[in-house]
Amino acid sequence: MCLRRAVSAAIVFAVVGTSGQQQHIQYPSVALQRHIDVVNFTQLFSSELLFAQSWAKTSWNGLTTFAGATPLRCFGADEAVKYDVAVLGAPFDTATSYRPGARFGPNGIRQGGRRLGVTRINVPARIRISDHLDVVDCGDLCIYRQQSSFEELEIANAALLSRESLRSFDGKSLAKDGKFHPRVLTLGGDHTITLPLLRGIAGVYGPVSVIHFDSHIDTWKPKQMAEESLPWLPGEEIPVTHGSYFWYAHKEGLLAPNNANIHVGIRGALGDWEDYDNDYEAGFVISHADEIEEIGWKGVVKKIKDAVGNNPVYITLDIDVIDPGMAPATGTPEIGGITTREIKKILQGLAGLKVVGADIVEVAPGYDTQDRPDEITQIAAANIGWEILGLMAKAPTVV
Repeated sequence: MCLRRAVSAAIVFAVVGTSGQQQHIQYPSVALQRHIDVVNFTQLFSSELLFAQSWAKTSWNGLTTFAGATPLRCFGADEAVKYDVAVLGAPFDTATSYRPGARFGPNGIRQGGRRLGVTRINVPARIRISDHLDVVDCGDLCIYRQQSSFEELEIANAALLSRESLRSFDGKSLAKDGKFHPRVLTLGGDHTITLPLLRGIAGVYGPVSVIHFDSHIDTWKPKQMAEESLPWLPGEEIPVTHGSYFWYAHKEGLLAPNNANIHVGIRGALGDWEDYDNDYEAGFVISHADEIEEIGWKGVVKKIKDAVGNNPVYITLDIDVIDPGMAPATGTPEIGGITTREIKKILQGLAGLKVVGADIVEVAPGYDTQDRPDEITQIAAANIGWEILGLMAKAPTVV
């Protein structure tokens, strides 16, 4: 922390010992010996010396929250406080198939968003999020085990969604109960978390259209294992993973019907051509990554809007949709991806869609460029989250 010149004038600090009496730590510099008064922290952190206002519950408190959102104990002492969007961290990565590490994603994304702000103007999008939405950061859930983690995340997400939002809007709410509810931006975690999140969304809004930014389709149909296959029992299905959660979501009726869901940025290899047949059966259409060379970002936007129509929309973005040259820190990187400029233009082009929730997943900070800690992937993910909040700010959840 930079305390400016006030610190240089305070070199003797009061330390309260176990006896309750003040002890003094004196620095050896002769030039500093002139300043022998105990630091008055109440004055130091007041508007007289450092801040525009004295420390208060609503002022800066040292926590790194997403884009400077207000920190809130959403499941504790601040449970009664209303808001419009909750940011929630889901540090879970035990369902990955290649490189783990996305459990550190929520913290990494917050770190990457330190220069952003919900109170700052997004110039290209022409929006200040805080003018339209009250955004809070609920911190992270403590989830590390697969089965119980899904239950805990599902319960926590549903609890946030079931509350009433701070703001209401003109018109009829999209929610089944006719009320206005907070929206949740979840920071993952591996992509498996989208399944329990969609369960909570469906409880409030019913089936929704999913816009899925990824390099992989993630609709792989689980297969029963042979008897000699371990660690599963004979005939037992492989548990849900970050490559099959959409198959389960389709089977549970969480996705909008009539193929009103879309993958964007797909370029991963397939095990069989039937994978695409299963994907269509699960309710998706596809925009491949290389299409952007042919139709441009505007063409991709049109394809998305044609697919989802006027439905409530859930956005889920795997950071590997971005080319690994711009976002290397992920579990299953694929070359030939979308650029950060293109993803910003595509997201801004979706203005007007009724985004009822979103997640950003598969950010694994440990795989970022190792020559220096430049946080390139974390910065990209944070800016994408900021753009998604802008979409939420532009379109209230009304019919």
